[in-house]
Amino acid sequence: MITLFFICVLVLFIYLLFKLHPAFGRKPAKNRVEFSPQFSNGSFKNTIPTSMNTDLKSSLTMIRDVVRKNGDLKPGDSLPNINFPMLDHPSNKTNVTWFGHSACMIDIDGKLILLDPMFGDSPSPFLGLGGKRFSRGLPFSIKDLPVIDAVLFSHDHYDHLDYGTIQKLRAKVRHYFVPIGLGSHLERWDIDPDSITELDWWSEVEFQGLTLAAAPARHFSGRSLHDRNSTLWSSWIIKGSESTIFFSGDSGYGPHFREIGERFGPFDLTLMECGQYDHRWAGIHMVPEETIQAHKDVKGKLLLPIHWGAFTLSFHDWTDPIERVTKAGQKEGVQILTPMIGETVVLNGGPYPEEKWWEE
Repeated sequence: MITLFFICVLVLFIYLLFKLHPAFGRKPAKNRVEFSPQFSNGSFKNTIPTSMNTDLKSSLTMIRDVVRKNGDLKPGDSLPNINFPMLDHPSNKTNVTWFGHSACMIDIDGKLILLDPMFGDSPSPFLGLGGKRFSRGLPFSIKDLPVIDAVLFSHDHYDHLDYGTIQKLRAKVRHYFVPIGLGSHLERWDIDPDSITELDWWSEVEFQGLTLAAAPARHFSGRSLHDRNSTLWSSWIIKGSESTIFFSGDSGYGPHFREIGERFGPFDLTLMECGQYDHRWAGIHMVPEETIQAHKDVKGKLLLPIHWGAFTLSFHDWTDPIERVTKAGQKEGVQILTPMIGETVVLNGGPYPEEKWWEE
């Protein structure tokens, strides 16, 4: 009886933790999402069958890999970064700054756009879990950031949508653009619903002279025990008067890239995921050679690899993504940009950063 009592207490504690801790967000109501063509039988679906190997053998091999910790999963020292200069605003040239992982700032047509701004120390709802950021800090202070015209989120995973970051940014952000359902998390965190726009795949909106469009990605969503695929995931197109940029979010390779290229390409720059891959979840994250092909599919000109350089979320060496993608890019004639964290790249000009700073 005592054992049963403690089991019940533990189950109740876990339930209340997931229910009450704000970092887990809030699952959207069914009537908020069920109108989407991507939503069926209670959840969102990919355009092609997509799964992760969760059988006993795969689970055991992952436990083995966690215990072994083979290779250089993280750098031996803190990564170098460039102190991000708060550029005079507005700028007359489109520029982009990578902050590690998938977080980027775009300055386009005098508007500042943040993409997946995860500025926390670890990709976890609990401080200290999930591994710490490689650079052990950001190349700026959030309080010193200028007003952000818009924030775009690709999906609701912790390494992209961070509760602590939202709280620190909220006074600076004018508007949020998110895939369908994700706004429910933001509303749980007291973001004004009037400042949130949810878009389905292939939906477009005009925003202060820019065209923003949500497009397909091949991934999944979920932050808690009961909300798998309850919100949509997406890639994004940001089109200004002189530049068009593609942001892949998280995605496995698939035919959607070619369709995006046909509908919205060509792109002056692609911010394409490249990292955190593994054969056990090949459907939801691309290997670097697929990143190159996806870039070509969407008709990209310059490629800036993202989703690496900040956290260990897979079992490959931390430099494997950038080494392989630059090698594949050279072979395929694709120009790869390799800015340091915090380094601003001005488009439609050059020279562009191509130094192998990770080898230093």
